[in-house]
Amino acid sequence: MKLVILAGGYGTRLSEETKIKPKPLVKIGNRPIIWHIMKFYSYYGINNFIICLGYKGHILIKELKKFTSKESWNIKFVQTGLKTMTGGRIKKIKKFVSDEENFCLSYGDGLSDVNIKKLINFHMKNKKMATLTAVRYKNPKGVLIFSNNSKIKKIKEKPIEYINGGFFVLSKKIFKFLKNSQTVFERDCLPKLSKQKELIAFKHNGFWACMDTLREKKELNKIFKSKEKAWKVWM
Repeated sequence: MKLVILAGGYGTRLSEETKIKPKPLVKIGNRPIIWHIMKFYSYYGINNFIICLGYKGHILIKELKKFTSKESWNIKFVQTGLKTMTGGRIKKIKKFVSDEENFCLSYGDGLSDVNIKKLINFHMKNKKMATLTAVRYKNPKGVLIFSNNSKIKKIKEKPIEYINGGFFVLSKKIFKFLKNSQTVFERDCLPKLSKQKELIAFKHNGFWACMDTLREKKELNKIFKSKEKAWKVWM
């Protein structure tokens, strides 16, 4: 099975780093976060990668090759456009996954210890077009629950919720839901799949983190240097 990595966004919330390089090249330890993602999937036997490029894609190609030259990986870099949305980027790699019924998809800025083998088996067993990994997330804000007359019925202070963790397994049938380069995968595709009962969640209660901000980058570096296993399953 192949892994498609969305690595073309601007990463504006991490502008301290992304002014000069694409976010997937921001380092955790001494290697780019995208390398960590690839190393994680490689641990589960996935060594064929399709990287969707956009913002500063030429830099990503040049720099990533420095870290992958000793790995037994097959990497296909695809220029998917500077202003292309997530669904549009996936649409543009259709021909590179046409030889298999299913493929994995991940964002280029998220890390987890989700068991990829179990995730794939779950997808195969349920036979849906899309499986997403649902991860536990502590909402930093309080949530208001209203009654019918707008009175506040309940206040949930920093509730634990499930959110889309960004580790997907998709059927190649997914492409009929991706119209053009401006299709947003999360907004235009996933709700339609859900409505047709073709979207299912694999619940993961272990480690998960994304790197949207400088604070989150520092936290991931702290975890990397610690004895915590987290996503470092190959170590």
